[in-house]
Amino acid sequence: MSDRSRARPLRIAMVAPPWLSVPPPGYGGLEQVVAGLVDGLVDHGHAVTLFGAGRGHGTAADFVSTCPDLQYDRLGESLPELAHLAHVSRLVDPAEFDIVHDHTTIGPLVAGRRSVPTVATVHGNPVGEYGTVLGNTDRGVGLVAISHAQRRANPDLPWAGTVHNAMPLRDFPRKRAPGRGPVLWLARFSPDKGPDLAVRACRAAGLPLTLAGKCNEPAERRYFEQVVEPMLADDVTLVLNADREATLRLLLDARCLIMPIQWEEPFGMVMVEAMATGTPVVALRRGAVPELVRPGLTGLVCDRPEELPGALRESARLDPADCVAHVAENFSVERMALGYESVYRTFLAARATSAEQPRAVPVVAR
Repeated sequence: MSDRSRARPLRIAMVAPPWLSVPPPGYGGLEQVVAGLVDGLVDHGHAVTLFGAGRGHGTAADFVSTCPDLQYDRLGESLPELAHLAHVSRLVDPAEFDIVHDHTTIGPLVAGRRSVPTVATVHGNPVGEYGTVLGNTDRGVGLVAISHAQRRANPDLPWAGTVHNAMPLRDFPRKRAPGRGPVLWLARFSPDKGPDLAVRACRAAGLPLTLAGKCNEPAERRYFEQVVEPMLADDVTLVLNADREATLRLLLDARCLIMPIQWEEPFGMVMVEAMATGTPVVALRRGAVPELVRPGLTGLVCDRPEELPGALRESARLDPADCVAHVAENFSVERMALGYESVYRTFLAARATSAEQPRAVPVVAR
């Protein structure tokens, strides 16, 4: 019998942000990851309670709603998330839970008030203002990185482990031959995501492009209207705010996914989604890209934007089966669940050991 099978199942409070359902109907990589993780942990025999907003969910966990309505319309405000976390802290009883796993932005800052140990996955770039929040995390809270690149960006944080994101592979249709459709850019409309570079690279390569973007927040609409819209022509197809089904169709049809990112992307779930369908990735070498893409096998990684057109043309020779096999081996829900289970048990054991250590008695000089 393995050590894992002998270990007692854990009682886990999984805290999702209050913005979207788990899983989401369309955009929402974080919520997709949480949904897969919850189901993977339940499959391993753990008791998982998902804390979120809204009236329903699509996971195998028990569900506790802290608010009857999803708070997406207030995304970016602090009070909805604070109120959500206040409800969670009141509901999480140490007699019922062994550990809290928090996926919110400001959760790590308030988790030290709970008596139940907390680990928190850092889903964003841990620098700037976000880095300041994380740097003031109670040292009894363990942070989990989603890539080695993200962890290197701020190595002094109280990291408890690194676990790559994953997706349920059963949800992905797979193509048997390279896609014959246009190059696909799939992201939110932001300068960080480089849609302008995607347009220029595809025009230089003589290839059509589909820009499929999230564009419903003010900053996204502003950037689209000022920068992207003036660049559109007959060689670019525009798809705004596609749902999950439409996104999968676009990935299946695409020649390749282009990721001309202009920032240190902590992960980039869309790359895993593309490879899971058999679609190779052409990306710039930023953030976690080198951890996700195997150059020459599942995609091509470029050091400069000028290299993108040639890589786009070359991507047609890559085998979709290699892309799918790479995701199955490295980014499965099973692997993610095992990774987090190891983080939970190691973190709890360290906490228990720390609690058992006798405190030094101060000596007062007379």
